[in-house]
Amino acid sequence: MSRIEAVSFDLDNTLLRYERSPGEVLRLAFETVGVDPLFSVDNYYDRYDEFAQQCDSMGELRSACFAALAAENGYERRLGRAVADAFRAERDQSNVELFPSVPDVLETLSRRYRLAVITNGAPDAQREKIDATGLERWIDTVVIAGHEIPPKPSPKPFERALRALDASSETAVHVGDSLETDVRGAAAAGLESVWVAADGDAGNDDPTYRVEGISELSPPPWTG
Repeated sequence: MSRIEAVSFDLDNTLLRYERSPGEVLRLAFETVGVDPLFSVDNYYDRYDEFAQQCDSMGELRSACFAALAAENGYERRLGRAVADAFRAERDQSNVELFPSVPDVLETLSRRYRLAVITNGAPDAQREKIDATGLERWIDTVVIAGHEIPPKPSPKPFERALRALDASSETAVHVGDSLETDVRGAAAAGLESVWVAADGDAGNDDPTYRVEGISELSPPPWTG
């Protein structure tokens, strides 16, 4: 019998996705302001966690981040803030969808395991996504890291989730799509990990299991 009692999940690109990608929304924001791209969406991704630790809301995060990225690329900070305003007007945080297999998998797993979501990001934005998709039908606790506590891959978000689930690292596994934040963070906290990746090389990282999609968690690999 499996010793696993608790399962935690990353949120973005593991359980759900935007119906419109951030790259598409950023392109529309540049068009709205009437400027050539001041920075790439990958620049935004790279700095997201840094600004999430400094800001109280998603709007404040984007404004500060976009202004900094614009300045670093030789543009006026006000243009970055204008792009952030246009991005906010285009982006609805509730405009997200669960991956197709997620409801069935979570329904099945919730009958056997205590479940958590551990996600980095601005609390207001992450909470809106969770509310919009009804994830708390299956999830016992949610940890939003990056503001009050350090973001993944710090072990602290995992430790907080384990306390809430009354579980130990030896009896828990974390599921996520990021080697940097999910696999390394789980390892730092002493959890097994499931890397969700359709392709790609794990490099120096060593996830305990690898699946192509959430559908492969039914049945879960740790019971095989």
